[in-house]
Amino acid sequence: MPGFEFTRESEQTQPTVQTQLAHSADTPPASEPASPIEGDAPRSGVYYNPRLDPKNYLEGPLSSNPATRLRQMLARPGIVVAPGICDGISARCAIEAGFDCLYQSGAATTASRLGMPDVAIATLNDFVQSAEMVCGINPSMPVIADADTGFGGPAMVARTVTKYAKVGVAGLHIEDQVQTKRCGHLMGKQVVSREEFLQRIRAAVIARDSIPGGSDFVIIGRTDSAQVLGMEEATTRLKLAADAGADVCFIEGVKTADLLTSTIAALAPKPVLVNVISGGLTPSFTCQEAEALGAKIIIFSLVSCVAMVHAVREAMHLLKKTGTDFSSARGMDPKAFFKVVGLDEVIELDAQAGGAAFAQV
Repeated sequence: MPGFEFTRESEQTQPTVQTQLAHSADTPPASEPASPIEGDAPRSGVYYNPRLDPKNYLEGPLSSNPATRLRQMLARPGIVVAPGICDGISARCAIEAGFDCLYQSGAATTASRLGMPDVAIATLNDFVQSAEMVCGINPSMPVIADADTGFGGPAMVARTVTKYAKVGVAGLHIEDQVQTKRCGHLMGKQVVSREEFLQRIRAAVIARDSIPGGSDFVIIGRTDSAQVLGMEEATTRLKLAADAGADVCFIEGVKTADLLTSTIAALAPKPVLVNVISGGLTPSFTCQEAEALGAKIIIFSLVSCVAMVHAVREAMHLLKKTGTDFSSARGMDPKAFFKVVGLDEVIELDAQAGGAAFAQV
């Protein structure tokens, strides 16, 4: 595959897909790599793509390419805060609030698009169609998207990466749950073997590196094994995922600040993502607390859809009780609502093109 290599002690080679997938999942990491500021130094038997070395993203203005921009944000100081969005309205509200990265939550997308729980019901097409809409709102805004298990074996994982990248997603996370997965903050989870998890990661990396022109698409390895097999196994799985080419590590359900700190230290220098869901397994860290603990990305998966449930439920109850939507509207008329979702931009574009259809609205 173009653009990357496995390094050996005395030579560098470009392996075939078959040789990469044959790389043993049970081989422990040889040593810790260099700091991302210095660059991820090549290590024996470990994926290394010099083009994607973090040091290449330290300088210069932020790119208009969302994947490149996300890599720049990961390489530079400061935590990346990505609020979970579930539809176009929540995405618009997040952008309006000043966030510079978005997270397309699988749970939120499943609930919003299908009205169903996060228990392996949504398909690849559901997620891709939602991502295409979200990424189209602001094409330079990095969107990190949930990809569940990759929706199948290595070939399907590769197809997932290709489709996500094609619609403008900046990065995705692939997890190690079984295909009949569930939200990471529910009980009763089951996970696949180390080797099957690593096959998913390798397939994602191969697909990314096979995109013509050289893609900066970010691969995030997620493990749900902490609640099933323990923190030691979860950390080991993420170390192996990083060696297989994952750019970021995501351990779901870290239950204490001390565990998060020790996990981050064990995985250094790989960036670590923490997922905060109010009432979930992970403490409700603030952005500042997560950054102080060493996390590089923090996502709030259900922030928009839970708020939406409360707001819509209240509005419906008020309508049922009073027979009018006057109270729940809070003075927002149709024009004000359409401004939230881009009316002014449409009017401006039409006028620039010489149109007059929206001279009065």
